[in-house]
Amino acid sequence: MDPSDKKGVPVSEGQTSLEGTTDATDAYTYHDDSGYTEHDSVQTEPSNLPATTGASQPPPPSTPPVSHDEEDPDEEGMLRMSFMEHLDELRRRIIRALMGIGIAFGCSLYFTDRLWKIIQQPFKGAMAINGIPDAKLVVTGPMEAFSIIWIKLPILCALFIASPWILYQVWSFIAPGLYKRERRWAVPFIFFSASLFLLGGTFAYFVAFKLGLGFLLGIALVNDLTTMVSITDYFDLFFNVMLGMGLVFEIPILIFFLSLLRILSPAFLVRNSRYALLIIVVLAAIVTPTPDVVNLMLISVPMTLLYFVGVFASYLLWLSREGKRFPWGWFLLIIGGLTLLIGGSLYLAIAKYGYKLVNTWPYLVR
Repeated sequence: MDPSDKKGVPVSEGQTSLEGTTDATDAYTYHDDSGYTEHDSVQTEPSNLPATTGASQPPPPSTPPVSHDEEDPDEEGMLRMSFMEHLDELRRRIIRALMGIGIAFGCSLYFTDRLWKIIQQPFKGAMAINGIPDAKLVVTGPMEAFSIIWIKLPILCALFIASPWILYQVWSFIAPGLYKRERRWAVPFIFFSASLFLLGGTFAYFVAFKLGLGFLLGIALVNDLTTMVSITDYFDLFFNVMLGMGLVFEIPILIFFLSLLRILSPAFLVRNSRYALLIIVVLAAIVTPTPDVVNLMLISVPMTLLYFVGVFASYLLWLSREGKRFPWGWFLLIIGGLTLLIGGSLYLAIAKYGYKLVNTWPYLVR
């Protein structure tokens, strides 16, 4: 049969094969006069479908989907802020801290006269010890008393009164960058920071400033010199000692804060304690208003104790991170024993040997 006599009738494209795949050819059917039917296929463009013949290949192993909901439990609740957001947060906290200082300043203005009488007591006491019970401070300018009594004095009092609020703003600024389990230190941080700051001011008023002032004024009086102390010089010395001791008593909080940020560790603090003691002595020499060794020791010894209190706080933080517990039972037992020993010694010295407590050095005289 001549192929040219064949007539092609197109059949539907995409005819399904026996394997269940779509044939990628165009099929044509030819009919001759004898009724014989023949299928001829014309190949079209190659198909991109996978081959269905031959050995089947196993599919590649599927990669498990990454779950964005699963986060590091340590980073749960940690906020992510840009640099500008940090600056905006810092500005907000500073404004709130200044608002608290302003409110405390307004309250201090109401008690200015009483506060000034309290501040004058170390001067009057030091002069009375040296034989001048009626000594008074000197005013050398018309604005001097106003600027000291009505401006600088309320500012100093406001800093101490508003210290818990200021420390709360500090913690609120650093808390977003801490782990969720570390934010539970908020209440202890604020409580102990404010307490140590107030304790430092109390120590400065009753011990450091009073003893230092007595020593300095005694030098002039012993050498038969007329003592005239201006209100500005007196208050500037008082301001520096009070604020300086308040900040010095924040040493444990500073150590704890640096340990919280993983900058310091208990092992590092103990290993380099000799350098810390050297720095403490230098700071005590700067803060102490007198050059004598006694007053230097009165400042440096509490600072040394505060340093090791900070080391202990850092050690407690390290135990908390390691999931360990501190033996508080033995610790409290030792502290209680030492307290009873010191208290018993004082009782025997006063009741049996005739010693008595006084508000000047060495505080226990016979």
